Amino acid sequence: MEQQGETPGPDGQQLSKKALKKQQKDAEKAAKKAAHKQQAEQKQDAGAGEQENEDVAEGRYGNLPLNQSREKVQRYICKVCELTSELKDKRVWIRARLHTSRAKGKQCFFVLRQQKWTVQALAAVGDNISRQMIKFIASITKESIVDVEGTVRTVDQKIESCSQDDVELHVEQVWVVSASAQRLPLQIEDASRPEGGDDLATVNQDTRLDNRFLDLRTTTSQSIFQLEAGVCQLFREYLIGKHFVEIHTPKIIPAASEGGANVFEVTYFKSKAYLAQSPQLYKQMAICADFERVFTIGAVFRAEDSNTHRHLTEFVGLDLEMAFNFHYHEVVDLIGDMYAEEISMVSKQFPAEPFKFLEPSLRIEYIEAVAMLREAGVEMGDDEDLSTPSEKLLGRLIKAKYDTDFFILDKFPLAVRPFYTMPDANNPKWSNSYDMFMRGEEILSGAQRIHDPEFLTKRALEHGCELEKIKGYIDSFRYGAPPHAGGGIGLERVTMLYLGLDNVRKTSLFPRDPKRVTP
Repeated sequence: MEQQGETPGPDGQQLSKKALKKQQKDAEKAAKKAAHKQQAEQKQDAGAGEQENEDVAEGRYGNLPLNQSREKVQRYICKVCELTSELKDKRVWIRARLHTSRAKGKQCFFVLRQQKWTVQALAAVGDNISRQMIKFIASITKESIVDVEGTVRTVDQKIESCSQDDVELHVEQVWVVSASAQRLPLQIEDASRPEGGDDLATVNQDTRLDNRFLDLRTTTSQSIFQLEAGVCQLFREYLIGKHFVEIHTPKIIPAASEGGANVFEVTYFKSKAYLAQSPQLYKQMAICADFERVFTIGAVFRAEDSNTHRHLTEFVGLDLEMAFNFHYHEVVDLIGDMYAEEISMVSKQFPAEPFKFLEPSLRIEYIEAVAMLREAGVEMGDDEDLSTPSEKLLGRLIKAKYDTDFFILDKFPLAVRPFYTMPDANNPKWSNSYDMFMRGEEILSGAQRIHDPEFLTKRALEHGCELEKIKGYIDSFRYGAPPHAGGGIGLERVTMLYLGLDNVRKTSLFPRDPKRVTP
């Protein structure tokens, strides 16, 4: 039996007081060592936690305060289109939209978009980039506007998904200038996909037009409207080079300029007025004022209840008028040459489906076109206007016979033209008028105008015009008026047909048709 207070050793024998004392000291020493080790581990864990929570990127990312022009910052903002291999290893600032982002682990890839240009950016955890910064970048909503500082780096393989395919941006700073809402009415990627191409989501036309400000952000829309701006620029440059003067005509007028019922009536104080169907009357009055050659670019209004792929109730008209010396073909040839030159120049900058044209431009008479249509099985009279299907068929027939997408149709029936159109001298059934066609659709309507006031009055009465409302117009011809001709072109339709698009609403910034007057 063990006696109380005695401790046996390993062999069962009682330990001496000295051995017992040594054992107690060893136990105390081991306990102190374990406690010290535990304290060290706790301290190390605490330090690691503090290090992990430390944000080394603080001050390099976040949301900028509302810009109220509080200060002027001396900083060059580089354009995305300028980011090329020539800027290799250069540090730059850019401002763009966050197009897409993808975070994985310690890094985040995101694409920045500015108009039709895109570049890939990369942020990765390092000396100046923290996990918190990666998390922040990944949380930025699509379409937000951001300021990004980074270093331009070249890449080994081309980045097929971006316009800037030979470089990427290694990020140093990211600041949100203007945050987008979390839920978008449409996704830019969906709106950018070819229509009817595959099973991936696309956006229908009404959704696009209801949210036009977003739809216009796609690279396709950006390209379309840059081309449209180029058409206007070339139109101006060509005509100014031919000594034309740009004028600006009224859009509120006292009488329907084209006659007929397709005119918008507006309240004008205590009377009524109309939105201009064309600048026609004022172009002619400018010719009577000795301007000799004029053009204008502006809104045109047509109250036609036509819900087709090519009709709008408001469009941009490119109109010109010029005095000629002997024959209205002087004007026809000038316009035809203008189109040949414009198409050639535009195609160099914006390649589209090959557009063929002849030099000089093909010109055929209306009666020849009717004969071609009849031969193809179309039943129509000599003095009938062309229907849309007939126009398209004629375009195909002429393409097959003459290998051109652009042609001029001359000598239309007088009965289908406005009151101010000059009749043909040899046969009053026909007129000195012409249309121009692209890909089988009319883009320009023009004619020699009647410049004799008495004859003009007679023709106006035959068309049921109220003479009192156009008295100023007719009177402008009473004091000597040169023979003149001109035409009007629909900008949106020209762009649509040049690009081979299927709907004029794609080339109208904010389309207006019988069913749409918003946004």
